[in-house]
Amino acid sequence: MKIRILGGGPAGLYFAALMKRRDPSHDIVVYERSPRDATWGFGVVFSDRALEFLRADDEAMYQYLMPHMETWPDLTIAHNDTRIAIAGNGFAAVGRLELLTLLYAHVEKLGVRIEFEKEVTGLDAPELAGADLVVAANGAFSWVRAENERAFGTTCDWRPNKFIWYGTSKPFDSLTLTFRQTQHGVFCAHHYRYSPGMSTFLVEVQEDTWQRAGFEHLGEQDTIRLCEEVFANDLGGHPILTNKSHWRNFPAIWNERWSFGNVVLLGDALRTAHFSIGSGTRLAMEDAVALFKAFQGTADVPAALAQFQSLRLPPMKKIWDAANVSLRWYEGMDELMARCSPVEFAYSYMTRTGRVSHAEMKRRDPRLAAAYEQLHPDAAATPA
Repeated sequence: MKIRILGGGPAGLYFAALMKRRDPSHDIVVYERSPRDATWGFGVVFSDRALEFLRADDEAMYQYLMPHMETWPDLTIAHNDTRIAIAGNGFAAVGRLELLTLLYAHVEKLGVRIEFEKEVTGLDAPELAGADLVVAANGAFSWVRAENERAFGTTCDWRPNKFIWYGTSKPFDSLTLTFRQTQHGVFCAHHYRYSPGMSTFLVEVQEDTWQRAGFEHLGEQDTIRLCEEVFANDLGGHPILTNKSHWRNFPAIWNERWSFGNVVLLGDALRTAHFSIGSGTRLAMEDAVALFKAFQGTADVPAALAQFQSLRLPPMKKIWDAANVSLRWYEGMDELMARCSPVEFAYSYMTRTGRVSHAEMKRRDPRLAAAYEQLHPDAAATPA
């Protein structure tokens, strides 16, 4: 097959690797508009469950990536200065650029060609001529999807919260959600270590908090300075670092149809999952596995693309739905902080998507469940 992939992120690279490893005769080229050593953001995170899926599908890839990851067994919720460690929530993280560099080396070793700083701007571009399959893995703002929204049945719901993706030189002990009440409103920091000396430090606020803080009128350094002041106790003197960091809103993207003709969407181009559930990279790589598997039973491209959507839709939709419930929980974090004790707040966080029952909470962290039952005795009678 002649396969052309738009976008050198995890989805496109991993699909290229799977197809080339299965059949070295495939003619596969990946077009990436950025330089090899460029990326935005800082680290990416995987839950233990996400890594279990990867291991089940591809033990070799799991073993290839794991030595480069920082791992920890617990999640921490900080309600101002009260920190609650919650067991049964293991995670691993790696720098986004390091992950991409590892995947670049892997696919190139297999014989896939990657053309960096190459922008393909139309489906009629000469680079795509004669392709049996065109994979649009070019991110949440994919031009392929944007130019063919009717064909894909695209919807995009721009959510009101504001977030900015920073880093810091402080290596945190676990994935932590730190919520701090300020005169402007609640500031939330999503932070986790992704290398021995670096952490992601993503700051999220509700829209009215963003307005009251005056961020609209602050430059880059003043914005960083204000965030450093809010999280001074958490940063411990370490600076906040920027990498093309700017305030943005999250687009909840969905497509009713995942392909047309020989063109298929993959990764964030297909759908976005809010960063609060830490599943964006997982979903991208699982998309790649599912698309790869769809081509193992047939050489008919339309049939394979139809099978890809049929098999992948149910498990992916569950995560997408949970991500959208999760993002709405953050949209009400100011009100929750005002009325909840630290224990109630941590419990609310853990059960926010409806996928963790009280019985499951007792299994994961009996201490938090017991502390919640002291405040809400009726919870103990909740059936499993």
